[in-house]
Amino acid sequence: MKQEAIAILTGGGPAPGMNSVVGSVAKTFLQNGYRVIGLHEGYTGLFAREPRTADIIYAIADDIFNRGGSYLKMSRFKPTDSNFQNDFNLDFFVDNNIKLLVTVGGDDTASTANRVAKFLTDKNYPISNIHVPKTIDNDLPLPPGSPTFGFESAQNQGAMIARTLYVDARTSENWFIVAAMGRSAGHLAFGIGASCHYPMIVIPEMFDKTEITVDKIVSLIVSSIVKRKIMGMDYGAAIVSEGVFHDLSTEEVAKAGVTFTYDAHGHPELGKISKAHVFNQLVETRLIELGIKPRVRPVEIGYEVRCQTPVAYDLVYCTTLGIGVYKLYKEGATGCMVYADPAGEVRPLYLKDLQDPVTGKIPPRLVDIESNKIQSVIQYIMAYITPADYQAAEAYLPNPEAYDFKKILNW
Repeated sequence: MKQEAIAILTGGGPAPGMNSVVGSVAKTFLQNGYRVIGLHEGYTGLFAREPRTADIIYAIADDIFNRGGSYLKMSRFKPTDSNFQNDFNLDFFVDNNIKLLVTVGGDDTASTANRVAKFLTDKNYPISNIHVPKTIDNDLPLPPGSPTFGFESAQNQGAMIARTLYVDARTSENWFIVAAMGRSAGHLAFGIGASCHYPMIVIPEMFDKTEITVDKIVSLIVSSIVKRKIMGMDYGAAIVSEGVFHDLSTEEVAKAGVTFTYDAHGHPELGKISKAHVFNQLVETRLIELGIKPRVRPVEIGYEVRCQTPVAYDLVYCTTLGIGVYKLYKEGATGCMVYADPAGEVRPLYLKDLQDPVTGKIPPRLVDIESNKIQSVIQYIMAYITPADYQAAEAYLPNPEAYDFKKILNW
């Protein structure tokens, strides 16, 4: 009888810990008698007659475990209904006696895994599928206290970059406008900004009581610049989550001078433009209009952190998730994500329980802007204009009230 096998693929964009998960899954299944087949280019191989594959033996799993990037080449390929009807490589599963499809990726990768499993069942080839949730955005709706793998490593590397920038700002007496990845949530930007005591952090969740506009974002940054001037500190840094672009209206995006292209899943390809450069120019223009000499510089934090070598937290966390895939499989779980609570207990999270009942999409986990953790940073670490600063701010602003942090946000 042919040896039972599992197939594993990585989809979407890279995050620290991809190899750690793949290596841990492979080691666990290999030691229990399974063959482990890695699929290159995400789902592409399942819709090609000759998929690019790699047999992951124990030595390979051991070699890649603590490396950044992904040994299995990644892809954002999203199969259409036509692909399923005309191109699906059922023989790949049958010929290799594959019993489990392990997918590593975000919500789009997970949703496609469910479609693959349903298709195979309809073809009388039932197969289990278990998803390992990753994203440096930390926006998959896992239970409280559990990050998505890759987030802690990306945040750590982002903070190292941001800390160096802050030292440069202090040394050169200028400002840096930093943009951080985060498709719809501000976890990464806030974590980086808070860890470096940035005087201004702008994330989409802050606009919970008002519409996000370019003018308000620029005003928040200028508010911090002026507040620091009043404090005798002519330097600083502001970090903005790229997620603010998702909630800008078409008119506001056009006002910012941005033209987006979109990926296969319909998401704007924010990585193709420099958000920091856009906001830097807008802030610089506003400062000139106010008669304040602009000393601002743009810096992007995005691709620089995606292939970061995993920190210890993610190495341990990804090991738990990798072993958890085997545990759930042997328990008969399928159509689920593997989840490990802070104590290391592994449980399944079923996609159907996370999806919006109307749209079928998995809603993002947003920053809890009302939490004590977030509000403490906003209140005691960030710097911005308040009513107590109006008189002093008149030396720089004709209308200090328009730059009052809480008035801008309608808080």
